Amino acid sequence: MLGERIRSRRTKLCLSQEALAEKAGISANTVSRIEGGQMSMSIVTFIKLVQAMDADANDLLGIAPGLEKKQYQDILHRIIHLRAEEQEIVLRTVETLAESLRQGR
Repeated sequence: MLGERIRSRRTKLCLSQEALAEKAGISANTVSRIEGGQMSMSIVTFIKLVQAMDADANDLLGIAPGLEKKQYQDILHRIIHLRAEEQEIVLRTVETLAESLRQGR
């Protein structure tokens, strides 16, 4: 689950939820709810977390290597230009798909 991977990365960096929230410019409550799987997030929030943790977005999403970096960048570019509501739909879809694939192994 995405929230679990975010929590794992945060703890590896020895950051509290509050410290990560401050670095990302979001609330600590938002970090807590994302990590606990209680809320989905917009692409903008996801990007803020990736940048704040200097993380690989693919790792956080649970996407295994395979596509060329340019392909990921092209996909992300398209997603960034969607409306916020559409971005949330894409993120929830990717989370669900990644979780289903992982469970099917």
